[in-house]
Amino acid sequence: MVLTIFLFIGGLATLAAGAEVMVRGASRLAFILGISPLIIGLTIVAFGTSSPEIAVSVQSALAGQADISIGNVIGSNVFNVFFILGIAAMIRPISIAEQLIRLDAPIMVGVSLLTYLLAAMDGFLSRLDGAILFGLLIAYLVFSLIKSKAEKQDVQDEYGKEYSVKESKSGKSIAKNLALVAAGLAMLALGANWLVEASVTFAKALGVSELVIGLTIVAAGTSLPEVATSVIAAVKGEGDISAGNVVGSNIFNLLGVLGIAALVAPQSVAVSSQALTFDLPAAIFAALVTLPVFFVDNNISRFEGFLFFIYFAAYNAYVVTRAVNSPFLGTFNVVLSVYIPLTFFLLLALALRHHLKQVNSPKA
Repeated sequence: MVLTIFLFIGGLATLAAGAEVMVRGASRLAFILGISPLIIGLTIVAFGTSSPEIAVSVQSALAGQADISIGNVIGSNVFNVFFILGIAAMIRPISIAEQLIRLDAPIMVGVSLLTYLLAAMDGFLSRLDGAILFGLLIAYLVFSLIKSKAEKQDVQDEYGKEYSVKESKSGKSIAKNLALVAAGLAMLALGANWLVEASVTFAKALGVSELVIGLTIVAAGTSLPEVATSVIAAVKGEGDISAGNVVGSNIFNLLGVLGIAALVAPQSVAVSSQALTFDLPAAIFAALVTLPVFFVDNNISRFEGFLFFIYFAAYNAYVVTRAVNSPFLGTFNVVLSVYIPLTFFLLLALALRHHLKQVNSPKA
């Protein structure tokens, strides 16, 4: 077991380092090719922070461990919204860009619902489902790139401050950064292999399903790049980058990570009944709850950040309680069935009240 723990920690460290090395090399290559920092932030950084999820989900899909692949994505999306935005907002209230409220957050909700429908139809994500998801990712990226050209100068300046790099445009520099990208990809593959192997061993040793391991420790581990990016952005006061990173990562996880995993898997990726009845709906709820929160005053307050963190704690407590078949499971079901709808409708009511107040306020 000690060796498995070292393998798991080594896998996480290698994934995090591989993502960092790959993003650094790819960002500098993009700069050399004349790509703007805004585009780098929307594409390369978004891809880079989700690369651990891609590596783990693809590796587990190829190895026939579908529960780890599915659990990793679902757990990461719940983790991103409730833990990362929760912690970041408690550090400093997060301002939300208008596009995120009107476009990207609703897209995240729509993509979450689509993924659920594709999985619920037959209990699998087939290659056709994977092609649909991945095709939508390409469409989303193209749309984002087109949309970015119309961004206001202050947004472009903020991304420039965050993602601009200084790099000579020599052949030696190109070769060096290509080597960084290749090294990063190799580290991602190695780290994913170690992490999946250790996760399967953990599941067997603890007597819990691979889905539970995927939903909890694997999901948290592969979300480390998002934690670092979003928390640092929040500390710097660049909250819209922090929130944009989470929403973009969640969209990428569903369309890109699951899409690629379903495309490369030897057989269709099976989605367990547990994932369909609770975990995927939980990811949909995590996406839905952002809408009223983002809408009110275009920010996430410290209180709302704390509420998100409570959601995260409750979700993980339920997953663990269900895994060990605790006698408290029935009580937990009752509490969640009341608490979650109550808080969601409270947030919805606050958003509606805010909207009516704006509509009825006298024009300046």
